[in-house]
Amino acid sequence: MKILLAEDDTLTRKSLTYFLEAREYEVVIAGDGEIAHELLKKGNFDLIITDLNMPKIGGLELLHLIRKELALETPVIVLTASGIEQTELDAFAMGASEFISKPFSPSVLDLRIKRLVPHAKTAGV
Repeated sequence: MKILLAEDDTLTRKSLTYFLEAREYEVVIAGDGEIAHELLKKGNFDLIITDLNMPKIGGLELLHLIRKELALETPVIVLTASGIEQTELDAFAMGASEFISKPFSPSVLDLRIKRLVPHAKTAGV
């Protein structure tokens, strides 16, 4: 399973990549939303995980581009440190499949991945 991880925080990006690759997911990383958008135009992904607060193109704008410009139905998990309820509601209204507040358990992330992408259940440790 191929996952696009759009996360600007280096430590979070590295730890999530390590966790996901240990479960035999293929992870392509983007340090900001602009890079994520370019990768999405070029390749196919089974799942997108995006942070909300990123430089150049933020997570909500990226979500809009995924659903409207690229017309992708790929599941999208939105991650954020924001505890604002309206942000979560906005993300779902724009087409987010899941919303996870930071900090979170990687095991919870893995469970949500498996719920969103049925063939992910065969992946991993």
